[in-house]
Order: sequence, then C-alpha cells, then structure tokens
Amino acid sequence: MNLLFVASECAPFVKTGGLADVVGALPKALAPLGVTARVMLPAYPALAEVAAAGEEVWHHADLQGGPARLIAAKAEEIDLLLLDAPHLYDRPGNIYLGSDGQDWPDNAQRFAALSYAAAEVAMGALENWQPDIVHAHDWQAGLVPAYLHQSDAPTPPCVLTIHNIAFQGLFDASLMTSLGLSSALYTSEGMEYFGRIGFLKAGVVFAGKITTVSPTYARELMQPEFGMGLEGLMRARQADLSGILNGIDLQAWNPEDDPALETPYSARRLKAKAANRGEVLRRFGLQPDLQGPLFCVISRLTTQKGLDMLLDALPALVGRGAGLAVLGSGDKALEAGYVAAAHAHPGAVGVIIGYDEPLSHLMQGGSDAILIPSRFEPCGLTQLYGLRYGTLPVVARTGGLADTVIDANEAARAAKCATGVQFAPVTTAALEQAIHRTCDLYAQPTEWAAMMRRAMRHPVGWDVSAAAYRDIYADLVTTDAAQG
Repeated sequence: MNLLFVASECAPFVKTGGLADVVGALPKALAPLGVTARVMLPAYPALAEVAAAGEEVWHHADLQGGPARLIAAKAEEIDLLLLDAPHLYDRPGNIYLGSDGQDWPDNAQRFAALSYAAAEVAMGALENWQPDIVHAHDWQAGLVPAYLHQSDAPTPPCVLTIHNIAFQGLFDASLMTSLGLSSALYTSEGMEYFGRIGFLKAGVVFAGKITTVSPTYARELMQPEFGMGLEGLMRARQADLSGILNGIDLQAWNPEDDPALETPYSARRLKAKAANRGEVLRRFGLQPDLQGPLFCVISRLTTQKGLDMLLDALPALVGRGAGLAVLGSGDKALEAGYVAAAHAHPGAVGVIIGYDEPLSHLMQGGSDAILIPSRFEPCGLTQLYGLRYGTLPVVARTGGLADTVIDANEAARAAKCATGVQFAPVTTAALEQAIHRTCDLYAQPTEWAAMMRRAMRHPVGWDVSAAAYRDIYADLVTTDAAQG
C-alpha cells in the first residue's frame, strides 16, 4: 500500500512541536506493516542540503505567485517529497511566524500550495508513483481533501489527523478563487466557518476518515469546551472519527544509549540516573544538594499548557524542598514570569528560555518528575518521554495525558500499576495538591523506584498505533474499491 503523508513539519528536519515527531516516526513504524509512505512538506531553508541531493519529479510554472517544483529525496530513513517554492518558503526563523511574532501574511497561500501539490500527486502527477491513501495532518494540509473533492478525476481516499483543534487555519473568504477553490465548497456544510475559510474544517468535512491523537481527546472534541466551534461537526462525523494514541521513536528516546545523557541507565540500573540529575542541577543553577524531587517543564510557555497556574503554585513546590527546571519559550508575559521566579527562588527554580533538543533529553534523564498541567492536551509526547526515562509524569486529567499516565491513587498503588500522578479539575489548587502528593511519594524511596520501573516498562512506542492506522487505511481502500 502506498501512502502520501502531507504535513508542514517533520522531525528531525524542521520542528515546532509534537506534530513533527509524529510525522517523522509514524512512516518508519508503518513500513514493517506493508505500508510504503512518502512525506510531502515544504522545502524550508533547513532542508536545503537534502533538497540539493534530490531529483525534480514535478513542476508548476505559477503556484500561488511563483514557480514551484517537487523534489524527491531520502534522508533519515524517510522518503521525502519537498515542495520547493522559494517565494513561499525560503524565509528565516519560524516556519509559521515572521520576525514580529505574527503569522506570515501569506500563510493561506503557503499552505494552500502545499495542499494543491499534494492533491496533484494524489491524482497521478508523478510518473512512477501514486498513493493509494493520502494522510493529511492539521490545518496546514486541511485543503487536500477539498481539492480532491472538487476534482472530476479519480482520487484516492483521504485521512485527516487533528493534532490540535485550537489551530484551524482561518482566512478571508475573498481568497477562495485565488486559492483555486470552487465557490460551491463555501457553505456552512462545507468549508465556511463564521464568514471565513476554515482550512481545518475543510479537512474534517471532506476527508473519508478523521483521526485524532488520543481516545479521550476524540471524545472531548465533541464537547463545546474543547471543540472550538467544530463540536457539532465532530459529532456529525463521529462514525468516521477515531482516537489513536501517538507513540515515540524508541531509538531516538532511549536512556540506555542516549548521547545527550551524562550517564546512560536502565530500569535495572536506576542509580546511574543520579549523575544526570546532578548535571541538570548544574546547568540550571540549582542547589546541588536538593533534598526534594527535581521537577522539570519542557514546553511551550502558554496558558493552554497551564503554565500560568504553575507560576502560582511555585510557593507550594519550593516550600516542599523541591526544585524546578524550565526549558521553553512562548508567551512573553509567561517567559518574564518564569525568569522573575528564578530570581525570586535562587537555587530552587532555574529557567532557560528557548529550545534545545539535547538539553530536553538530559532533562528527561536527570529530573525526577515532569510537570504537564495542560488545560487541554490532545495527546502530549513529553509525558511519554518521561515514562520512557523513568521521570514520573504529573499531569492534568485531560486528553492523551489521561490515557497514558496511571494515577498513583490507593487502588493503583495496591495493584502495583501506578506510573505517575493525575489531577483534576485543572486548577491551581488541584495542581498544588498533585505537587504535594508527588513529594510525599518521593519521600518513599522504595515506592518511588517501583513506579519508575513500571513507567519505564510502559509501552510508548508505535507498534499498536501504527497497526490501528494501517487498519484505517485498509478499510478506506476496500470501501473505495467497492464504491468505484
């Protein structure tokens, strides 16, 4: 089975969040299941060397304002189709935002072009390869099903994965014609969203199947507090909606041979984790003889992630003799708040603004617990990394966090299955109680070590989820053939 992935980012080439990790890992996990995947994404500057070594396989004289071509290449065991359109993608810095921190003003054109090129490939534009299934990811690829829907040519079925429904790709309705979209699609039952074009809504309406990244999040999307205005549509498409947990790359995230760690370790050699803890304390300027647990945060600093609540809960954390290491960037007020907290609690709170992939690995390897107090979290990956590294997740009971972490309540501890701490409701008071519970557990070394070992044995790879995706693809292909 041939599969075309369409996405705006893919690890390890270009990454702003968990979407990239999924797009980089899932094709490899599908290969042993008989699914041959190619990943289409823009040829950003970070991919210049990869593109230079590739081969042109398609071109377009004027795609959203300039010439474009597709380059076939292979890197990091991933077959790539790179959309080389310098007028759209040859820009420094963030792939979505300009230097002023605002969206690029032509993002509609940039990602419509990606979707259009993907639809062309889906309909046979390449000489020697055509997909049986198209798998589009998030709003940036949301127009792929729309372009396929409006075509008179035979088209393969399409799957849309929603990684975060909060980001929908909303643009002015006057762009319909210039984006090459039929006006017949601009209806309330189509891609119209409160007077604007909804790229993500287009994907939800016109895709054959919809997936999202955890079973709990799939249910949440049908509720007003989580559906972001699309909850009615999600309920209408409930029969075609599946929640499939993300996995992680077990080779890239392996405490037994991770080059970013001071000392590798395993569930059988937990004492070796201490050297990594010491290095995290040093890197973040925390007191080397910290007696309580070392918490970490590796995240975008946003209110969605609940990190405003954590600021309010810091007195409780510090008061228990615990430490906090924070790596991330985002909301400027939150950045300033954490920097101020580090000054207010020297030796107990350390902050590095920005992102550093090797440092994130070291923090997972050296921290005792990872805090993820998200108000909503479609799946989350950092808690999976935490489980893999025996860094116990302390999480809000929402989305994929609820699906992947087993709370250390009395029943779970008696059954010897707890792997972390959950809290609800998502409030500062509940977060403070979760911090106290974690500190109490940490003060019981035997119980804590047992939880670490269970966490490290918890399945966090792609095997089960890749098989679930394969089954969805197979069902769509069978249904399409029967209808064709």
